[in-house]
Amino acid sequence: MNRLGIFLAAICGVLALLAAAFAGAHGSHKNAPLNLTAAAVPLPTPKIIAASKPTTHDPDSTNSDSKDADDDDAVIRFVKNPEPLPPFLARDLDGQIVSTAALKGKVVLVNFWATWCPPCREEIPELVKLQTTYKDQLQIIGISEDEDVAPEAVREFARGMHVNYPIVIVSRELEKEFGGIPALPTSFMVNKEGGVVQKHVGLFPGEVYDREIRALLGMQVSEKIETFEDMGQIFLKNAEHATDLPGVDFSGLNAEQKQAALKRMNTDTCTCGCRMTLAQCRINDSACETSRGLAAKIVKQIASKEAKPVPPTGPPSGATTE
Repeated sequence: MNRLGIFLAAICGVLALLAAAFAGAHGSHKNAPLNLTAAAVPLPTPKIIAASKPTTHDPDSTNSDSKDADDDDAVIRFVKNPEPLPPFLARDLDGQIVSTAALKGKVVLVNFWATWCPPCREEIPELVKLQTTYKDQLQIIGISEDEDVAPEAVREFARGMHVNYPIVIVSRELEKEFGGIPALPTSFMVNKEGGVVQKHVGLFPGEVYDREIRALLGMQVSEKIETFEDMGQIFLKNAEHATDLPGVDFSGLNAEQKQAALKRMNTDTCTCGCRMTLAQCRINDSACETSRGLAAKIVKQIASKEAKPVPPTGPPSGATTE
């Protein structure tokens, strides 16, 4: 009986220890705090997050990649004959009307962004500072690409970042009016007459915007101001008017061949994921090796196809005549 009693007591002790361990683990799991921040991060849409230091494109040269960055910083470039800001009427996150018709006489900066885009979040304090500095002379409008995020969540994010300018949620129609927004952040600079004079894709220093705003307001700037024709640098649709593309060598083609090559590059889509034509990709991202290679292939195909010699007398061998 003593041995049986000892054996039963040992079993009870082991069971008691197991029960205590289970209760402790269960209690610690119940009391563990939820990571609400991680749970609230939305899945990114199929947008491309632009490089933090994008290339500056010189529309008057196909060798813009070789330009010294300091030389580019000393020049302010605006479109010579700017197209008007696409008109829109929308309500911001606070329910207030945002209308382009009420913006005449102000410099306007339209900023496409998203809460899930790191460069977008990084540039917000600079935009807030600009709006504070220039007050009624400048109007920044944020267009949020957070289509899958509740407006309330975007509003709370904006309040947390102390955003002092209106934010509207993007629509397909609005994005189409701006010619498509393949990368974030993307900002359009608009002069006081309502013309879109510059576009910036990617994260730029606040000084870049500050110089442009001062120039558009007629304030003194030390930088040289140059103008250029929009060949797709601002609105992608204008790429079809370009006669040269960055990084594409047309020197081996005659005028007719070059026209055929440009036509192909304005219809064929780049496979890098940008969702742009080859011409648009070359203009907006001259560092893209995919569009560079595809464009070179088109040039080579057209050059070899058209270069086949034709005998001076009679049709080529195997051809039929009427």
